[in-house]
Amino acid sequence: MKRFSKLFVLALVLTLVVSMFAACGGGGSDEGEEAAGTVDIGIVLPTKDEPRWVQDETRFQEALASTDYSVEILFSQGSSAKEKENVDALIAKGIKTLIICPQDGAAAAAAVQAAKAEGINVISYDRLITDTDAVDYYVTFDSIAVGAAQGQYLIDNAKGAGEPLYLYAGAASDNNAFLFFEGAWTVLQPKIADGTFVIANSSEAEALKDKATLTRDEMSKIIGQVTTNWDFNEAKNKAESHLTAADDAMKGDVAILAPNDGTARAIADAFAADSAVTSYVVTGQDAEIASVQYIIDGKQSMTVFKDVRTLVKDSIDMAVSLLEGSTPATTGSYNNGAIDVKAKQTEVVVVDQSNVKAAMVDSGYYTAGEFTGL
Repeated sequence: MKRFSKLFVLALVLTLVVSMFAACGGGGSDEGEEAAGTVDIGIVLPTKDEPRWVQDETRFQEALASTDYSVEILFSQGSSAKEKENVDALIAKGIKTLIICPQDGAAAAAAVQAAKAEGINVISYDRLITDTDAVDYYVTFDSIAVGAAQGQYLIDNAKGAGEPLYLYAGAASDNNAFLFFEGAWTVLQPKIADGTFVIANSSEAEALKDKATLTRDEMSKIIGQVTTNWDFNEAKNKAESHLTAADDAMKGDVAILAPNDGTARAIADAFAADSAVTSYVVTGQDAEIASVQYIIDGKQSMTVFKDVRTLVKDSIDMAVSLLEGSTPATTGSYNNGAIDVKAKQTEVVVVDQSNVKAAMVDSGYYTAGEFTGL
């Protein structure tokens, strides 16, 4: 009898433990949310392998801490197929608004069309999703202004006539890469035409040096020659290849249009290692911690600071407005090849050694302890 009682108590305890574990979802809150369908806002970012997007994730988590809406953030890890899986998973969890930064602007169309078919609001974040009418809003920095700021910095720091200019661009699959390049070309072209700069690494750009405004196809030809695909290693290999092919006349004091911070550091390392390069001025954007340190150390000339806190706040405010049935505030629109997408634009700031502490630390964006030599 005693043995039966002990067995009964043991079975009862095991049943309670299993029930408690099941109630907790076993694998965390995501599974509980999926079962209940309580995720309000789904966020899909391109990859966790680049500091920029990890930074965005952190800012989203900080911004969302003060809201009453449930949120899930997923990463596509550089794969449009994974991106589609992520969107499908969020749809299954009952999201009402999707915030998505596409890995490939055109390829993401299928994912957002699936969301739109379920009545989900779609906000394109930082990168524009193209060739579909399934995008409701676009939250972005003024990408043309970013490129223009990069180009103007090279002009302001030119050493004299005939300075070699090395051009690099982002991925041809990213509409922003075209906007950045368009902005840079707009300000650089007059200085290329008058001989201040001599294009060192693109025959396509050289052939178009007298044309102030480029078509999409013309930009595509140039970007096809100088794309980094936003990849550190590809940028480094391309820069090394260009330097190997260049004669000494295309070295000395040089100007380098690098599209973002990751590629800027890679390209800067390649140019710094070439003994025939006397000095270089190299652009960047995103104000990544590693690049802020490079600027402090004099290894990267500038970055375009796009305050992700503001971009995240704008996108969350937009999502909340949509969830509450109101119309979000916008400041312009972008044509994505299918429709004009209403957009909210965020201002950008040029950061170099002259203002790096004020812009990056005194503003509260980073802490002084994250850097040396300030």
